[in-house]
Amino acid sequence: MTEIATHAPAPPRRPLRQLLAASVGNAVEWYDWYAYTFLATHIARQVFPSGAGGSLVPLLSTFAVFAVGFFMRPVGGLLMGAVADRRGRRTALTVTILLMGGSSLLVGLTPAYTAVGLLSPVVLVTARLLQGLSVGGEFAASTTFLVESAAPGRRGLFSSFQYVSTSLGQLAASGLAALLVAVLPEDAMNGWAWRVPFLLGALLSLAGFWIRRSAEETLTAHPAAAPRPGLLDALRHHPRASLLIAGITAGGTLAYYTWTSYLPTYAELRTGLAKSDALLAGTLSLAFFTLLQPVGGLLSDRFGRKPLLLCFGLGFALFVVPLLHALDGSFLSLLLVQCAGMVLLTGFTSISAAVNAEVFPARVRAAGIGFPYSLTVALFGGTAPYLGTLLQELGRPGLFPWYVAVLCLCSSAVYLRLPESAHQPLDR
Repeated sequence: MTEIATHAPAPPRRPLRQLLAASVGNAVEWYDWYAYTFLATHIARQVFPSGAGGSLVPLLSTFAVFAVGFFMRPVGGLLMGAVADRRGRRTALTVTILLMGGSSLLVGLTPAYTAVGLLSPVVLVTARLLQGLSVGGEFAASTTFLVESAAPGRRGLFSSFQYVSTSLGQLAASGLAALLVAVLPEDAMNGWAWRVPFLLGALLSLAGFWIRRSAEETLTAHPAAAPRPGLLDALRHHPRASLLIAGITAGGTLAYYTWTSYLPTYAELRTGLAKSDALLAGTLSLAFFTLLQPVGGLLSDRFGRKPLLLCFGLGFALFVVPLLHALDGSFLSLLLVQCAGMVLLTGFTSISAAVNAEVFPARVRAAGIGFPYSLTVALFGGTAPYLGTLLQELGRPGLFPWYVAVLCLCSSAVYLRLPESAHQPLDR
């Protein structure tokens, strides 16, 4: 009986097909994830009605639904990463897309609280648990798959499509949600229309599953393979690399979620900018950010990973405070500030997949990336909007930009000591 080899072969013969397989699935994953974010208020009216204040529903609403999604991601990164290392990257990618499709379908079919009582939030929490597992596993598997599919000298370019596809999924989710809100009355949105994006997400997952089935495995069967890696082998045998992933990611994930998710809300709270203007600026800057990603990847293949990482880390450490203080309540100021931050942020996002993959050997690459990355995202990226809002409520909103600056400076110290890996062969 054959086992999965610990070393991948030469890059696949059809790299563009590989790029499509990883990108389409990743876009669908993040479309579903962000659809929940954009439609959360409408879901809450069906699943967490205000009249349920004396039951367990408020507790489920506050803690389970919003926390489970983010904090199941490290578990997904570890479990699906282990599947990718033991059974192959394509197998893990197939599992994650089916998990996301199933969870999206479950959200879309969640019964109303008025019909089934407490079972309604329980179903929704279960769906979010599956979404968290899927998203955490998706990054571990697709990062490894993307980078291993790249030809020599193109790992940075392929890496950039991790955030290209993530941003396209976010844009699709926000666009559909905005369209539904614009054309349908409030009663329809609260009653049935919020389910539409999730049912569509389940269908898109099937399309992603079909595309991924035709992808070429980057970790092949070999009868003389070493024993399959254990679940915690990456942490046990490569603790320094695991800490390195956390240090690389901390400043980047905080800056990413601050700039792509929290900044419009920050502008509303700090300057009184209209919500519609804040959302429009956020959408335009995200489209600009998407176009920048391949440019960053190509630059890193030419000049190396460290220059881009340092431009991001030191740039944010120096300019995040003045940039956020430049917001004056106008649409133009928010758009310019967001776009300026997106340029700096590209130094991290466009190459994070390549940098992470180059840290670990092939045998434990997916699990080695998945757990520390997802845990760091949950601790620093996922908490960014909540911490910013809390500081606003405490009357100390000026502390939040300094928090971002300090963490980016800490990550810059990691980047400075990071060996340059752009022009080194990938361990296969």
